[in-house]
Amino acid sequence: MGNSQQPSAKWCFVCGVENPCGLRIRFFNDGHHRALARVTLGDEYQSYPGMAHGGILATILDETMGRAVLADDGPERFMFTARMEARFRKPVPLHQEFVARGRVESIRGRTAQVSGEIVLADGTVAVEASATLVDIPSEQVEAMLAQDVGWQVYP
Repeated sequence: MGNSQQPSAKWCFVCGVENPCGLRIRFFNDGHHRALARVTLGDEYQSYPGMAHGGILATILDETMGRAVLADDGPERFMFTARMEARFRKPVPLHQEFVARGRVESIRGRTAQVSGEIVLADGTVAVEASATLVDIPSEQVEAMLAQDVGWQVYP
């Protein structure tokens, strides 16, 4: 799986290529059950002046941790977040690239334990998170993919 780009959808808030209000983040496989994204947030995602909003950072980590499963289990193993916990260690500045990383800690049947972090350019871990993910039922995935969600790799 290497560093290959993962698929995106048309309207997802995080990865959607056609969502004018979204983040439009591209995700990449980063080894066995690992995913990453390089992100720079602008003023529209501000909390207090010059800093990214914690809710946006949690959203990015939620998506990145879920995509760690896709790195090995295929681009159609969709899971939803049943529980998530985040620890905000340091503010994340706007207009500066950071890396969001997600990894699978364990998978048992329909559930996965995942973790992730946001790492600043100087290597500082600014946000840490962990979550429990659960498989979306296959009939829901089939119905979802039957719609024109545009689930593919975009250049």
